[in-house]
Amino acid sequence: MVLLRRISIALTAAVAALGSALFIAWNYFYRRRVWSPEMDYYRIPEEEQEHQERQVLVLGLDGAGKSSVLQGLSGEGVKRGCGPTRGFNFMSLNTPACQLDFLEIGGCENLRSYWVEYLRRVHILVYVVDSADRDRLPLAKEELHRLLRANSQLPLVVLGNKQDQPEALGVSQLHDALALDAVGDERRSFLLAVQLAADGPDTPGSLQALRELLLQLVSPL
Repeated sequence: MVLLRRISIALTAAVAALGSALFIAWNYFYRRRVWSPEMDYYRIPEEEQEHQERQVLVLGLDGAGKSSVLQGLSGEGVKRGCGPTRGFNFMSLNTPACQLDFLEIGGCENLRSYWVEYLRRVHILVYVVDSADRDRLPLAKEELHRLLRANSQLPLVVLGNKQDQPEALGVSQLHDALALDAVGDERRSFLLAVQLAADGPDTPGSLQALRELLLQLVSPL
C-alpha cells in the first residue's frame, strides 16, 4: 500500500508562513508528535521501533526529479510533466521488512534553508541530482556538502537522475563533480544512476535497486 500526499506553497508567501507550513510537514511526517529544538533528535520512540517504521528524507535542487523518483518507487509509474514541488510530498511504502516513510522537501531557494532541520530524526538521506544539468551541478554539490556538514553520520544515497538524457554525466563523472571523495569513511554513502520510465506501471530496475539498498540500510536498526 502506498500513500502519497502533496502540499503546495506559493513562492510569494512570507517566510514565516513557509516556515509554519514546513513545521506542519514535520509533525505530519512524525505522526503529529510535538517537536521542539530541545528534543533528543536521535532517540527513536519505542513504538516506531516496534512497528518498524523508518524515515527517509528526499532532497535535491528544484527540477532534479525527486517527485518522479517517489512516483516510480510507488509502482504507479512516472507521470509526464511533473512540476517542481512547491512545498513537500509524503509517501509511505509498505514492504515485508518494514514501512518506509519518505518526506520530500522542495528544492527552490526559499525552501533549501530549511533542509537541515529535517536531518535530525531521519534514518537515511536520499539526495537527487539532475545528471544532465551541468550548469547547476556546482550548486547541487554546495547544497549537498552543507547537509553533510550539518550531520556527519546519516547514511547517504545520491541518485544521479535523468541518465537517459544526452548530456547526462556518468557515475564516475558525478562522483568527481559532487566531490564525494570528501564524504569520509565514517558515513555509509552510495551513488546510483537512475533512469525513469514515463507513463508505465512497471518500476524501473534502477529504482528496484534503490528500494533494496534502502531496506539494507535500515535493516540493522
